[in-house]
Amino acid sequence: MAIKRIGILTGGGDCPGLNPAIRGVVFGAKQRGWEVVGIEEGWKGILNPPIWRNLELEDVDEILRTGGTILTSSRTNPYKEPHSPEEVVTSFRTLGLDALVAIGGEDTLGVAGKLYRDFKLPIVGIPKTIDFDVPETEYTLGFTTALEITIDAAERLKDTAKSHKRAIVLETMGRHAGWLALFTAVGAGADAVLIPEEPVNLPRLLSNLKKKYDRKKYLLIVVSEGVILADEDLDKTPVDEFGHVQLGGISERIAKIIENELGIPTRHVILGHVQRGGSPSPIDRIVPQGQGLMATELIEKGEFGYMVGVKDGKLAPLPLESVVGRIRPVPSHIIELYRPLFEE
Repeated sequence: MAIKRIGILTGGGDCPGLNPAIRGVVFGAKQRGWEVVGIEEGWKGILNPPIWRNLELEDVDEILRTGGTILTSSRTNPYKEPHSPEEVVTSFRTLGLDALVAIGGEDTLGVAGKLYRDFKLPIVGIPKTIDFDVPETEYTLGFTTALEITIDAAERLKDTAKSHKRAIVLETMGRHAGWLALFTAVGAGADAVLIPEEPVNLPRLLSNLKKKYDRKKYLLIVVSEGVILADEDLDKTPVDEFGHVQLGGISERIAKIIENELGIPTRHVILGHVQRGGSPSPIDRIVPQGQGLMATELIEKGEFGYMVGVKDGKLAPLPLESVVGRIRPVPSHIIELYRPLFEE
């Protein structure tokens, strides 16, 4: 089948690198003489009625340095409602599309994988997330920029902690995987890190923190938003369209425990959406454009049901089915490698 018209959407939370990926897709498509339809608001934009606009080279020429996504986004889940997946297929045909590029994290790509599985919809994905938790791929756009932001924030907080002889608990994003929190703690020289992959051992944590505070008279603790204490009940916590509990606030609980148990003046900081915004890092400008270009190569070859990830240090097509219902937690060998940094 000759390709004439393709669509592109960005779903889930925004992050730096989305616009470079869009740019790569548009350049690759225009080189082949294809029309490009930019679908706005993620999967919501391809439900009836579709929300879209044509994308030309002039629309993407100067977006490399721009954070967020020019196509806007949403957390809409087409599989939440009984007939929404069929609506996606209908809109795909109404728009006259021959293929679709979906850029997103585990949820967005999970939907893409299901649509390919259930309807053989011609889809290619590009993985993004500052959580770095998409399975199989060694790179997700947005992570390196977010890490620069969180390390910078952590280093600034250390200055304040030293000046006031206090402890500061920094909360990063990371629902099910602690990559961002762990690497922030390692990169900033934090005194402790708490991640979802490991249960919190409060006695051990407090003992280590007391020893460190006695030595240096300040503390920096990094905690991932997805950390859950043993006594927490999440049954009544609101969830999003993908069934994810709305997280945030664990840093405040940890700060109160440290202050109450150790008598150390303690503050907490939740970075929140600051981690997502801003101009992309060099890596998050270069690699996503390559992913966008390779996505158009796959479309030209008729190779659908893949995402363009990084494997063994190279761009490579990876099965979208590997994303459906899965995440990529920090493996135990990496946790053990860095553990001495937080216990001495």
